[in-house]
Amino acid sequence: MTEEATASAVCPICEGRGWIVEPDGKAGTARPCECQKRGAGELRLTAAGIPPRYQACRFTNFRTSMGGARASLLEALTGSQRYVDEFLRPDGRFCETGLLYIGPPGVGKTHLAAAVLSEVIQRYGVRGRFVDFTSLIFQIQSTFDPGSPESKHDVLDPVVGAELLVLDELGAQKPTAWVTDTLYYILNARYTRRLPTVFTTNYRLEGAPQAVSLDRGADSTAAPEMLGGRIPAMLISRLYEMARPLRIESSDYRKMIAGQQLR
Repeated sequence: MTEEATASAVCPICEGRGWIVEPDGKAGTARPCECQKRGAGELRLTAAGIPPRYQACRFTNFRTSMGGARASLLEALTGSQRYVDEFLRPDGRFCETGLLYIGPPGVGKTHLAAAVLSEVIQRYGVRGRFVDFTSLIFQIQSTFDPGSPESKHDVLDPVVGAELLVLDELGAQKPTAWVTDTLYYILNARYTRRLPTVFTTNYRLEGAPQAVSLDRGADSTAAPEMLGGRIPAMLISRLYEMARPLRIESSDYRKMIAGQQLR
């Protein structure tokens, strides 16, 4: 690193000490500099496990002009921003409920979920966690190997205890008894602890408005499968209390980009 780069990395307020001493008539009172808070925020973002593809996802770079469904995308964006703004309640406690993004693949559900997590971590300093449910299942299964360096609880404890959790692709795993038991453990533990969870799913939630793909493919008229066919009824019931549904209706953004690149 050059001298110029090193100088630019030093906080001009505390001159790199990390503390500011304020006069109090005696030896002075030390308080942490703002640069420490910024550094802690970056560490929390790293610890959250947001996949590299989604680490730069923010509200400011969420596209609402794609797919011919601007109103739906704007509504999802506005609802996400409002959730972050209201995450810290007037009584000083954090919000106890989360969000459930519902929609077909490629409409921006994971982008918004990752943006919510990043914004909440940076603004409120919470301990957040991002997990893809399918990847989580495989990670837990890998702990069954006698040579595994981590246990099942090493994997699950940070997920269960996160102050804000993003659970991506709810319902994506085939609902075997073991998968159902694992999901029940996670959701029920967070439900009883009143910890907020942000979900994404490609499946419909009964009672919530249906998200319809605007793609003009051969199966575009087929209704998305019900989430109740992928997870047990007792967890569906908890979802109604745990999260506010946000429907997204749009075309598959990934397909549109691929189509444009082929032109």
